[in-house]
Amino acid sequence: MARIVFDLDGTLIDSAPDIHAGANALLKAEGAEPITLAEARGFVGQGAAAFIEKVRHARGIAESEQARLLAAFVQSYATLITRTRVYPGVLEALERLRDDGHRLGICTNKPLVPCNAVLAHLGLERLFEVVLAGDSLPTHKPDPAPLHAAFAALGEGPQIFVGDGEVDAETARRAKVPFLLYTEGYRKAEVASLPHAAAFSDYGALVGLVEKFGVETAG
Repeated sequence: MARIVFDLDGTLIDSAPDIHAGANALLKAEGAEPITLAEARGFVGQGAAAFIEKVRHARGIAESEQARLLAAFVQSYATLITRTRVYPGVLEALERLRDDGHRLGICTNKPLVPCNAVLAHLGLERLFEVVLAGDSLPTHKPDPAPLHAAFAALGEGPQIFVGDGEVDAETARRAKVPFLLYTEGYRKAEVASLPHAAAFSDYGALVGLVEKFGVETAG
């Protein structure tokens, strides 16, 4: 059976509405104009610090405010769960993969506390044996170390990484593992420009892809 590690935001869940609301609460307190939901989606993927940095730049807030705004955002991050939704077909696919004997994990740049909070809120935490977050190790994606650590915690077997965008594709490339690209997340680049073993837009296709690439990797 395969070891399958998933990204979280933009791959399993659409959390951008909550992150958008959290960012705009900060901006309102600063007397700055809000960002759009599209901007929030575009800023997600490289962790909370990078997100706040992009928000600041978009609204002309000084770099000297980075640490203060990041601390305020992280403090509220675990409460930003009420607008987040699981993508269609995710739960069914994860349950099928687990029931088939595959071992599942998460490797995300989201900090661990809000990551665990949203997984619990959505009832997904029971499906994963390991969660590696953006602050679990000294480095985060696209450094391959967290992905390697997640696979190591899942034991033996073929490795597959599932993600939605540029950071995930680069992480998989550096880790030298097959990458399955979910095309309906927060990707900004064209699908063809991202290195991937296969792309899918419907989670109904994931089980078949795992069977294909799990066998190929094992061979």
